[in-house]
Amino acid sequence: MATETAQEGAYQARIPIHPRSVKGRFRNLKWGILILAYGVYFLLPWLRWDRTTGPSQAVQFDIPGRQFYLFDLTVFAQDIFWLAGLLIIGAWLLFFVTGIAGRVFCGYFCFQTLWTDVYILIERLVQGERPKRLRLSKGPWNSEKITKYGITHILWLAMAFLTGLTFTMYWTDAPTLVQQFFTGQAPYPAYFTTGFLTLTTYIMAGHAREQVCTYMCPYARFQSAMFNMDTLIVSYDTNRGEREQGRHKVAKGLKTPEERREKGYGDCIDCGYCVQVCPVGIDIRNGLQYQCISCALCIDACDNIMDQMGYPRGLVRYTSERELEGGKTHFLKPKNFGYAAAILVASGALIYSIATRAPMEFFAAQVRQPLSVTLSDGRIQNRYNLKVSNKTTEPIDYRIRLEGLQGASMDLGGYETITVEAERSSRVQAKVRVEPDLLTGEQTHFRFVMDPVNDAYQPLKAEATFHGPD
Repeated sequence: MATETAQEGAYQARIPIHPRSVKGRFRNLKWGILILAYGVYFLLPWLRWDRTTGPSQAVQFDIPGRQFYLFDLTVFAQDIFWLAGLLIIGAWLLFFVTGIAGRVFCGYFCFQTLWTDVYILIERLVQGERPKRLRLSKGPWNSEKITKYGITHILWLAMAFLTGLTFTMYWTDAPTLVQQFFTGQAPYPAYFTTGFLTLTTYIMAGHAREQVCTYMCPYARFQSAMFNMDTLIVSYDTNRGEREQGRHKVAKGLKTPEERREKGYGDCIDCGYCVQVCPVGIDIRNGLQYQCISCALCIDACDNIMDQMGYPRGLVRYTSERELEGGKTHFLKPKNFGYAAAILVASGALIYSIATRAPMEFFAAQVRQPLSVTLSDGRIQNRYNLKVSNKTTEPIDYRIRLEGLQGASMDLGGYETITVEAERSSRVQAKVRVEPDLLTGEQTHFRFVMDPVNDAYQPLKAEATFHGPD
Protein backbone atom coordinates (compact mmCIF):
# COMPACT_ATOMS: atom_id res chain seq x y z
CA MET A 1 0.00 0.00 0.00
CA ALA A 2 2.85 2.36 0.80
CA THR A 3 4.35 1.69 -2.63
CA GLU A 4 1.05 2.46 -4.38
CA THR A 5 0.72 5.71 -2.44
CA ALA A 6 4.23 6.75 -3.43
CA GLN A 7 3.54 5.99 -7.07
CA GLU A 8 0.28 7.92 -7.04
CA GLY A 9 2.08 10.95 -5.60
CA ALA A 10 4.85 10.88 -8.20
CA TYR A 11 2.76 12.78 -10.75
CA GLN A 12 0.53 15.75 -10.18
CA ALA A 13 -2.76 15.91 -12.01
CA ARG A 14 -3.12 18.95 -14.24
CA ILE A 15 -4.95 21.84 -12.61
CA PRO A 16 -6.88 23.76 -15.30
CA ILE A 17 -5.77 27.38 -15.59
CA HIS A 18 -8.27 30.09 -16.51
CA PRO A 19 -6.19 33.25 -17.07
CA ARG A 20 -7.82 36.59 -16.47
CA SER A 21 -7.62 39.28 -19.13
CA VAL A 22 -5.45 42.31 -18.57
CA LYS A 23 -4.72 45.58 -20.33
CA GLY A 24 -1.36 47.28 -20.52
CA ARG A 25 1.68 48.03 -22.63
CA PHE A 26 3.02 44.47 -22.65
CA ARG A 27 -0.38 43.00 -23.50
CA ASN A 28 -0.65 45.52 -26.37
CA LEU A 29 2.83 44.53 -27.55
CA LYS A 30 1.82 40.88 -27.51
CA TRP A 31 -1.35 41.64 -29.51
CA GLY A 32 0.72 43.56 -32.06
CA ILE A 33 3.21 40.72 -32.49
CA LEU A 34 0.37 38.20 -32.70
CA ILE A 35 -1.44 40.14 -35.42
CA LEU A 36 1.80 40.51 -37.39
CA ALA A 37 2.70 36.82 -37.02
CA TYR A 38 -0.79 35.62 -37.96
CA GLY A 39 -0.93 38.03 -40.88
CA VAL A 40 2.34 36.69 -42.27
CA TYR A 41 1.52 33.04 -41.65
CA PHE A 42 -2.05 32.98 -42.98
CA LEU A 43 -1.75 35.50 -45.84
CA LEU A 44 1.69 34.73 -47.26
CA PRO A 45 0.61 31.63 -49.26
CA TRP A 46 -1.96 33.77 -51.06
CA LEU A 47 0.56 36.42 -52.11
CA ARG A 48 1.22 36.18 -55.86
CA TRP A 49 4.66 36.75 -57.37
CA ASP A 50 5.57 37.14 -61.05
CA ARG A 51 8.41 34.88 -62.19
CA THR A 52 9.74 33.98 -65.62
CA THR A 53 9.81 30.34 -64.55
CA GLY A 54 8.45 28.56 -61.51
CA PRO A 55 5.22 29.04 -59.55
CA SER A 56 3.43 32.36 -59.23
CA GLN A 57 3.34 32.06 -55.43
CA ALA A 58 5.60 34.35 -53.41
CA VAL A 59 6.72 31.61 -50.99
CA GLN A 60 6.53 27.98 -51.99
CA PHE A 61 8.55 24.93 -51.01
CA ASP A 62 8.63 22.65 -54.04
CA ILE A 63 9.83 19.31 -52.68
CA PRO A 64 9.39 17.28 -55.93
CA GLY A 65 11.32 19.92 -57.83
CA ARG A 66 13.81 20.31 -54.95
CA GLN A 67 13.50 24.08 -55.02
CA PHE A 68 12.36 26.65 -52.46
CA TYR A 69 10.91 29.88 -53.83
CA LEU A 70 11.26 32.90 -51.53
CA PHE A 71 10.12 35.95 -53.47
CA ASP A 72 12.95 36.67 -55.96
CA LEU A 73 15.27 34.08 -54.41
CA THR A 74 15.23 30.47 -55.58
CA VAL A 75 16.97 28.05 -53.23
CA PHE A 76 18.17 24.85 -54.88
CA ALA A 77 19.02 21.54 -53.25
CA GLN A 78 22.75 22.30 -53.42
CA ASP A 79 22.12 25.54 -51.51
CA ILE A 80 20.74 23.69 -48.50
CA PHE A 81 23.78 24.77 -46.46
CA TRP A 82 22.06 28.17 -46.31
CA LEU A 83 19.45 26.53 -44.11
CA ALA A 84 22.19 25.25 -41.82
CA GLY A 85 23.62 28.77 -41.63
CA LEU A 86 20.19 30.21 -40.88
CA LEU A 87 19.64 27.69 -38.08
CA ILE A 88 23.04 28.49 -36.58
CA ILE A 89 22.26 32.22 -36.67
CA GLY A 90 18.87 31.54 -35.09
CA ALA A 91 20.44 29.51 -32.28
CA TRP A 92 23.07 32.16 -31.53
CA LEU A 93 20.43 34.88 -31.67
CA LEU A 94 18.32 32.93 -29.18
CA PHE A 95 21.29 32.54 -26.82
CA PHE A 96 22.19 36.22 -27.21
CA VAL A 97 18.67 37.48 -26.50
CA THR A 98 18.18 35.02 -23.64
CA GLY A 99 21.39 36.12 -21.97
CA ILE A 100 20.21 39.75 -22.06
CA ALA A 101 16.42 39.61 -21.72
CA GLY A 102 15.57 36.10 -20.54
CA ARG A 103 12.77 34.12 -22.16
CA VAL A 104 11.25 36.90 -24.25
CA PHE A 105 11.14 34.54 -27.24
CA CYS A 106 8.82 32.25 -25.28
CA GLY A 107 6.63 35.08 -24.10
CA TYR A 108 6.17 36.88 -27.41
CA PHE A 109 7.25 34.88 -30.46
CA CYS A 110 6.90 31.15 -29.75
CA PHE A 111 4.21 29.39 -31.82
CA GLN A 112 2.87 27.73 -28.69
CA THR A 113 2.39 31.13 -27.03
CA LEU A 114 0.85 32.76 -30.11
CA TRP A 115 -1.69 30.00 -30.70
CA THR A 116 -2.50 29.57 -27.01
CA ASP A 117 -3.25 33.30 -26.78
CA VAL A 118 -5.84 32.98 -29.54
CA TYR A 119 -7.37 29.87 -28.00
CA ILE A 120 -7.69 31.64 -24.65
CA LEU A 121 -9.26 34.61 -26.44
CA ILE A 122 -11.83 32.29 -28.08
CA GLU A 123 -12.55 30.72 -24.70
CA ARG A 124 -13.04 34.13 -23.10
CA LEU A 125 -15.31 35.41 -25.89
CA VAL A 126 -17.57 32.36 -25.65
CA GLN A 127 -17.52 31.57 -21.94
CA GLY A 128 -16.87 34.97 -20.40
CA GLU A 129 -14.23 36.39 -18.08
CA ARG A 130 -12.31 34.30 -15.55
CA PRO A 131 -14.98 34.18 -12.79
CA LYS A 132 -17.61 32.98 -15.27
CA ARG A 133 -15.25 30.36 -16.70
CA LEU A 134 -14.44 29.10 -13.21
CA ARG A 135 -18.13 28.79 -12.30
CA LEU A 136 -18.85 27.08 -15.61
CA SER A 137 -15.98 24.64 -15.09
CA LYS A 138 -17.08 23.68 -11.58
CA GLY A 139 -20.80 23.66 -12.36
CA PRO A 140 -22.93 20.71 -13.49
CA TRP A 141 -23.30 19.65 -17.11
CA ASN A 142 -26.40 21.59 -18.08
CA SER A 143 -27.51 23.05 -21.38
CA GLU A 144 -25.49 26.26 -20.88
CA LYS A 145 -22.26 24.39 -20.17
CA ILE A 146 -22.74 21.98 -23.06
CA THR A 147 -23.55 24.81 -25.48
CA LYS A 148 -20.64 27.05 -24.48
CA TYR A 149 -18.14 24.20 -24.32
CA GLY A 150 -19.38 22.89 -27.65
CA ILE A 151 -19.01 26.26 -29.37
CA THR A 152 -15.56 26.71 -27.83
CA HIS A 153 -14.28 23.37 -29.11
CA ILE A 154 -15.83 23.87 -32.54
CA LEU A 155 -14.02 27.20 -32.88
CA TRP A 156 -10.81 25.62 -31.57
CA LEU A 157 -11.05 22.88 -34.19
CA ALA A 158 -11.79 25.43 -36.90
CA MET A 159 -8.71 27.42 -35.91
CA ALA A 160 -6.62 24.25 -35.82
CA PHE A 161 -7.89 23.18 -39.26
CA LEU A 162 -7.14 26.60 -40.72
CA THR A 163 -3.63 26.37 -39.23
CA GLY A 164 -3.00 22.93 -40.72
CA LEU A 165 -4.42 23.77 -44.15
CA THR A 166 -2.39 26.98 -44.33
CA PHE A 167 0.81 25.10 -43.53
CA THR A 168 0.07 22.67 -46.37
CA MET A 169 -0.43 25.60 -48.76
CA TYR A 170 3.24 26.50 -48.45
CA TRP A 171 4.18 23.29 -50.28
CA THR A 172 2.03 23.74 -53.38
CA ASP A 173 -0.07 26.34 -55.16
CA ALA A 174 -2.51 27.63 -52.52
CA PRO A 175 -5.65 28.33 -54.64
CA THR A 176 -5.28 25.02 -56.47
CA LEU A 177 -4.83 23.10 -53.22
CA VAL A 178 -7.92 24.62 -51.61
CA GLN A 179 -10.03 23.73 -54.63
CA GLN A 180 -8.66 20.17 -54.76
CA PHE A 181 -8.88 19.73 -51.00
CA PHE A 182 -12.61 20.35 -50.74
CA THR A 183 -13.42 18.38 -53.89
CA GLY A 184 -11.52 15.28 -52.77
CA GLN A 185 -8.85 15.62 -55.48
CA ALA A 186 -5.90 16.70 -53.34
CA PRO A 187 -3.02 14.24 -52.91
CA TYR A 188 -3.03 12.04 -49.82
CA PRO A 189 -0.07 13.82 -48.11
CA ALA A 190 -2.09 17.07 -48.14
CA TYR A 191 -4.93 15.45 -46.18
CA PHE A 192 -2.56 13.69 -43.80
CA THR A 193 -0.48 16.82 -43.10
CA THR A 194 -3.55 19.00 -42.59
CA GLY A 195 -5.18 16.42 -40.34
CA PHE A 196 -2.04 15.86 -38.28
CA LEU A 197 -1.47 19.58 -37.70
CA THR A 198 -5.16 20.10 -36.95
CA LEU A 199 -4.99 17.46 -34.23
CA THR A 200 -1.70 18.62 -32.72
CA THR A 201 -2.71 22.30 -32.74
CA TYR A 202 -6.04 21.50 -31.11
CA ILE A 203 -4.37 19.42 -28.39
CA MET A 204 -1.35 21.63 -27.73
CA ALA A 205 -3.06 25.04 -27.77
CA GLY A 206 -6.45 23.96 -26.50
CA HIS A 207 -5.72 21.31 -23.89
CA ALA A 208 -1.99 21.00 -23.07
CA ARG A 209 -1.17 24.72 -23.06
CA GLU A 210 1.22 25.42 -20.19
CA GLN A 211 2.08 21.71 -20.00
CA VAL A 212 3.96 22.11 -23.28
CA CYS A 213 6.10 24.89 -21.84
CA THR A 214 6.56 23.20 -18.48
CA TYR A 215 7.18 19.57 -19.40
CA MET A 216 7.65 19.18 -23.16
CA CYS A 217 9.82 22.12 -24.21
CA PRO A 218 13.51 21.57 -23.35
CA TYR A 219 14.19 25.30 -23.45
CA ALA A 220 12.64 25.76 -20.00
CA ARG A 221 15.14 23.27 -18.59
CA PHE A 222 18.41 24.60 -19.94
CA GLN A 223 17.58 28.31 -19.94
CA SER A 224 19.30 28.73 -16.58
CA ALA A 225 22.63 27.95 -18.26
CA MET A 226 22.28 31.21 -20.23
CA PHE A 227 21.13 33.36 -17.30
CA ASN A 228 23.43 35.47 -15.14
CA MET A 229 23.11 38.23 -12.59
CA ASP A 230 22.59 40.82 -15.35
CA THR A 231 19.88 38.98 -17.31
CA LEU A 232 16.60 40.86 -17.41
CA ILE A 233 13.83 38.75 -15.91
CA VAL A 234 10.28 39.41 -14.74
CA SER A 235 10.81 39.93 -11.02
CA TYR A 236 8.89 40.91 -7.93
CA ASP A 237 10.64 43.53 -5.80
CA THR A 238 10.54 41.71 -2.47
CA ASN A 239 12.10 44.56 -0.48
CA ARG A 240 9.46 47.01 -1.62
CA GLY A 241 6.55 44.58 -1.66
CA GLU A 242 7.19 42.94 1.73
CA ARG A 243 9.30 45.22 3.96
CA GLU A 244 9.52 44.10 7.57
CA GLN A 245 5.91 42.96 8.13
CA GLY A 246 5.22 41.37 4.73
CA ARG A 247 2.35 42.11 2.38
CA HIS A 248 -1.13 43.01 3.52
CA LYS A 249 -4.47 43.71 1.92
CA VAL A 250 -5.86 47.23 1.88
CA ALA A 251 -7.38 48.06 5.25
CA LYS A 252 -8.05 51.03 7.46
CA GLY A 253 -4.76 52.72 8.17
CA LEU A 254 -3.07 50.75 5.36
CA LYS A 255 -4.15 52.61 2.25
CA THR A 256 -1.46 55.14 1.39
CA PRO A 257 2.19 54.26 0.77
CA GLU A 258 3.15 56.38 3.75
CA GLU A 259 0.83 54.51 6.12
CA ARG A 260 2.07 51.13 4.95
CA ARG A 261 5.71 52.20 5.15
CA GLU A 262 5.21 53.60 8.67
CA LYS A 263 3.77 50.29 9.91
CA GLY A 264 6.35 48.18 8.09
CA TYR A 265 4.09 46.68 5.43
CA GLY A 266 5.06 46.45 1.79
CA ASP A 267 3.31 47.94 -1.22
CA CYS A 268 1.87 44.56 -2.30
CA ILE A 269 -1.80 44.52 -1.32
CA ASP A 270 -2.03 40.76 -1.93
CA CYS A 271 -4.77 41.10 -4.54
CA GLY A 272 -3.59 38.06 -6.51
CA TYR A 273 -4.13 39.80 -9.85
CA CYS A 274 -0.59 38.88 -10.99
CA VAL A 275 -1.35 35.20 -10.40
CA GLN A 276 -4.76 35.34 -12.10
CA VAL A 277 -3.39 36.69 -15.40
CA CYS A 278 -0.44 34.27 -15.58
CA PRO A 279 -0.91 31.80 -18.47
CA VAL A 280 1.23 29.18 -16.69
CA GLY A 281 -0.40 29.70 -13.28
CA ILE A 282 2.63 30.65 -11.18
CA ASP A 283 3.02 33.29 -8.49
CA ILE A 284 5.84 35.61 -9.56
CA ARG A 285 6.18 36.70 -5.93
CA ASN A 286 7.77 33.34 -5.16
CA GLY A 287 10.82 34.27 -7.22
CA LEU A 288 12.16 33.15 -10.59
CA GLN A 289 10.63 29.85 -11.70
CA TYR A 290 11.42 27.77 -14.76
CA GLN A 291 7.73 27.77 -15.76
CA CYS A 292 7.81 31.56 -16.29
CA ILE A 293 7.79 32.46 -19.99
CA SER A 294 8.48 36.19 -19.44
CA CYS A 295 5.22 37.28 -21.06
CA ALA A 296 5.11 40.23 -18.60
CA LEU A 297 1.33 40.10 -18.17
CA CYS A 298 1.88 40.11 -14.42
CA ILE A 299 3.70 43.44 -14.86
CA ASP A 300 0.64 44.92 -16.57
CA ALA A 301 -1.60 43.52 -13.84
CA CYS A 302 0.51 44.94 -11.04
CA ASP A 303 0.94 48.30 -12.76
CA ASN A 304 -2.84 48.60 -13.10
CA ILE A 305 -3.28 47.98 -9.38
CA MET A 306 -0.49 50.39 -8.50
CA ASP A 307 -2.14 53.08 -10.65
CA GLN A 308 -5.47 52.53 -8.92
CA MET A 309 -3.85 52.75 -5.51
CA GLY A 310 -1.73 55.76 -6.41
CA TYR A 311 1.50 53.83 -5.80
CA PRO A 312 4.56 54.01 -8.06
CA ARG A 313 4.78 51.40 -10.80
CA GLY A 314 7.51 48.79 -10.88
CA LEU A 315 6.66 46.48 -8.00
CA VAL A 316 6.76 43.74 -10.64
CA ARG A 317 9.03 44.65 -13.51
CA TYR A 318 11.74 43.60 -15.92
CA THR A 319 14.96 43.83 -13.96
CA SER A 320 18.06 41.82 -13.09
CA GLU A 321 19.10 40.06 -9.91
CA ARG A 322 22.02 42.43 -9.60
CA GLU A 323 19.70 45.44 -9.72
CA LEU A 324 17.37 43.88 -7.16
CA GLU A 325 20.36 43.56 -4.84
CA GLY A 326 21.09 47.27 -5.22
CA GLY A 327 23.63 47.13 -8.04
CA LYS A 328 23.53 48.22 -11.66
CA THR A 329 22.79 45.95 -14.60
CA HIS A 330 25.74 45.44 -16.96
CA PHE A 331 24.90 44.48 -20.53
CA LEU A 332 28.36 45.11 -22.01
CA LYS A 333 29.84 41.74 -21.16
CA PRO A 334 32.35 39.61 -23.14
CA LYS A 335 29.79 36.82 -23.63
CA ASN A 336 27.25 39.21 -25.15
CA PHE A 337 29.90 40.72 -27.41
CA GLY A 338 30.93 37.23 -28.46
CA TYR A 339 27.41 36.23 -29.42
CA ALA A 340 26.84 39.53 -31.23
CA ALA A 341 30.08 39.16 -33.18
CA ALA A 342 29.27 35.57 -34.14
CA ILE A 343 25.79 36.58 -35.32
CA LEU A 344 27.14 39.45 -37.40
CA VAL A 345 29.87 37.33 -38.99
CA ALA A 346 27.53 34.45 -39.77
CA SER A 347 24.85 36.81 -41.12
CA GLY A 348 27.41 38.59 -43.28
CA ALA A 349 28.73 35.28 -44.63
CA LEU A 350 25.20 34.10 -45.42
CA ILE A 351 24.28 37.35 -47.18
CA TYR A 352 27.55 37.30 -49.13
CA SER A 353 26.98 33.69 -50.18
CA ILE A 354 23.48 34.51 -51.43
CA ALA A 355 24.58 37.69 -53.21
CA THR A 356 27.55 36.05 -54.97
CA ARG A 357 25.96 32.75 -55.88
CA ALA A 358 27.09 31.62 -59.32
CA PRO A 359 24.29 31.40 -61.92
CA MET A 360 25.65 28.03 -63.09
CA GLU A 361 27.31 25.12 -61.33
CA PHE A 362 29.26 22.31 -62.96
CA PHE A 363 30.50 19.07 -61.36
CA ALA A 364 32.36 16.04 -62.67
CA ALA A 365 32.40 12.77 -60.73
CA GLN A 366 34.29 9.73 -61.94
CA VAL A 367 32.56 6.36 -62.17
CA ARG A 368 34.73 4.21 -59.92
CA GLN A 369 33.53 0.72 -60.78
CA PRO A 370 35.89 0.25 -62.53
CA LEU A 371 38.24 3.24 -62.58
CA SER A 372 39.65 2.40 -65.99
CA VAL A 373 38.98 -0.06 -68.80
CA THR A 374 41.30 -1.20 -71.59
CA LEU A 375 39.37 -1.30 -74.86
CA SER A 376 39.89 -3.82 -77.69
CA ASP A 377 41.90 -1.25 -79.66
CA GLY A 378 44.26 -0.73 -76.72
CA ARG A 379 42.98 2.66 -75.58
CA ILE A 380 42.27 3.39 -71.91
CA GLN A 381 38.75 4.52 -71.04
CA ASN A 382 37.46 6.35 -67.95
CA ARG A 383 33.82 7.26 -67.41
CA TYR A 384 32.53 10.45 -65.73
CA ASN A 385 29.12 11.67 -64.66
CA LEU A 386 28.77 15.34 -65.52
CA LYS A 387 26.12 17.50 -63.86
CA VAL A 388 25.39 21.13 -64.67
CA SER A 389 22.83 23.19 -62.76
CA ASN A 390 21.18 26.23 -64.29
CA LYS A 391 20.05 28.74 -61.66
CA THR A 392 18.97 31.37 -64.17
CA THR A 393 15.50 31.92 -65.60
CA GLU A 394 16.38 30.98 -69.20
CA PRO A 395 17.68 27.81 -70.91
CA ILE A 396 21.37 27.70 -71.90
CA ASP A 397 23.10 25.53 -74.52
CA TYR A 398 26.64 24.23 -73.89
CA ARG A 399 29.35 22.40 -75.81
CA ILE A 400 31.71 20.21 -73.80
CA ARG A 401 35.43 19.81 -74.47
CA LEU A 402 38.51 18.54 -72.67
CA GLU A 403 41.46 20.61 -71.53
CA GLY A 404 44.82 19.35 -70.30
CA LEU A 405 44.58 15.74 -71.52
CA GLN A 406 46.70 15.30 -74.66
CA GLY A 407 45.31 13.15 -77.47
CA ALA A 408 42.08 12.35 -75.61
CA SER A 409 38.73 11.77 -77.26
CA MET A 410 35.32 12.02 -75.64
CA ASP A 411 32.03 10.23 -76.25
CA LEU A 412 28.90 11.95 -74.93
CA GLY A 413 26.47 9.38 -76.26
CA GLY A 414 25.82 11.21 -79.49
CA TYR A 415 25.24 14.64 -77.96
CA GLU A 416 27.00 17.60 -79.53
CA THR A 417 25.42 20.21 -77.31
CA ILE A 418 23.66 20.01 -73.97
CA THR A 419 20.63 22.16 -73.22
CA VAL A 420 20.11 23.01 -69.56
CA GLU A 421 16.58 24.22 -68.93
CA ALA A 422 15.89 27.23 -66.70
CA GLU A 423 16.17 26.40 -62.98
CA ARG A 424 16.93 22.78 -63.78
CA SER A 425 19.87 20.40 -63.81
CA SER A 426 21.14 18.21 -66.65
CA ARG A 427 23.28 15.09 -66.42
CA VAL A 428 25.34 13.35 -69.05
CA GLN A 429 27.90 10.55 -68.98
CA ALA A 430 31.20 11.22 -70.70
CA LYS A 431 33.54 8.43 -71.84
CA VAL A 432 37.10 9.71 -72.12
CA ARG A 433 39.58 7.60 -74.07
CA VAL A 434 43.36 8.01 -74.32
CA GLU A 435 46.18 6.08 -76.01
CA PRO A 436 48.27 4.48 -73.24
CA ASP A 437 51.56 5.83 -74.61
CA LEU A 438 50.23 9.41 -74.24
CA LEU A 439 49.72 9.04 -70.47
CA THR A 440 52.44 10.51 -68.31
CA GLY A 441 51.65 8.44 -65.19
CA GLU A 442 49.02 6.44 -63.39
CA GLN A 443 47.00 9.63 -62.82
CA THR A 444 46.61 12.65 -65.08
CA HIS A 445 44.74 15.75 -64.01
CA PHE A 446 42.62 17.55 -66.60
CA ARG A 447 39.45 19.64 -66.89
CA PHE A 448 36.05 19.37 -68.49
CA VAL A 449 35.12 22.71 -70.06
CA MET A 450 31.58 23.70 -70.98
CA ASP A 451 31.48 26.53 -73.50
CA PRO A 452 28.14 28.36 -73.74
CA VAL A 453 26.71 28.77 -77.20
CA ASN A 454 25.50 32.18 -76.03
CA ASP A 455 28.47 34.42 -75.29
CA ALA A 456 26.51 36.15 -72.51
CA TYR A 457 27.68 33.46 -70.06
CA GLN A 458 31.14 32.39 -68.95
CA PRO A 459 32.61 28.95 -69.65
CA LEU A 460 32.32 26.39 -66.85
CA LYS A 461 35.20 24.19 -65.74
CA ALA A 462 35.32 21.07 -63.58
CA GLU A 463 38.52 19.39 -62.41
CA ALA A 464 38.88 15.64 -63.00
CA THR A 465 41.52 12.91 -62.89
CA PHE A 466 42.21 10.30 -65.56
CA HIS A 467 43.39 6.95 -64.21
CA GLY A 468 45.60 4.69 -66.26
CA PRO A 469 45.73 0.91 -65.97
CA ASP A 470 46.97 -0.63 -62.72
